[in-house]
Amino acid sequence: MILLRHGQSEFNLHFTATRKDPGIQDPRLTPLGHEQAQAAAVALAGEGITRILASPYTRALETAAPLAKRLGLPVLVQPLVRERYAFTCDVGSPISRLTADWPEHDFAAIEEVWWPQEEEPPEAVAARARRFRGEMAVRPDWAHTVVVSHWGFILAMTGQSVTNGQWLRCDPTGPEPAEVIWKHH
Repeated sequence: MILLRHGQSEFNLHFTATRKDPGIQDPRLTPLGHEQAQAAAVALAGEGITRILASPYTRALETAAPLAKRLGLPVLVQPLVRERYAFTCDVGSPISRLTADWPEHDFAAIEEVWWPQEEEPPEAVAARARRFRGEMAVRPDWAHTVVVSHWGFILAMTGQSVTNGQWLRCDPTGPEPAEVIWKHH
């Protein structure tokens, strides 16, 4: 599968400059983030993608949108691939708001408040990654799936730190990463 980190968000822009949490809940993409999402859609268009999964955070849904439009595919919202809950940006939007903003997506199986209420330890993210890896490994279409996710989840899946808009391949049937070092983006 291909793991795609969402484009630059308002949080990323401010956090990168100051290394302080700017207090933005469920941030949207910046103009650069939208450019990164468009570039990813162009780059991934020829990859034989048949399935797009995305985290419920707005920045991930906005990143998935150009690829979904280009390929004519729905975006399947999957809370397992959400970010590690550690900053204000990791407070999500309620499903009632997301369904209003994204009526073409299916949020039926997701609770109104789907994000944790307290900081999530790295071990919990690693457990979510193992669960998702196991679910994907048995799917016959895993090699043709794009997962629009976040820095912490992709780190837990691969052991690699990726930048906004960057993507990499991940074989869910292969070995898990050895040791993950959690130095936040």
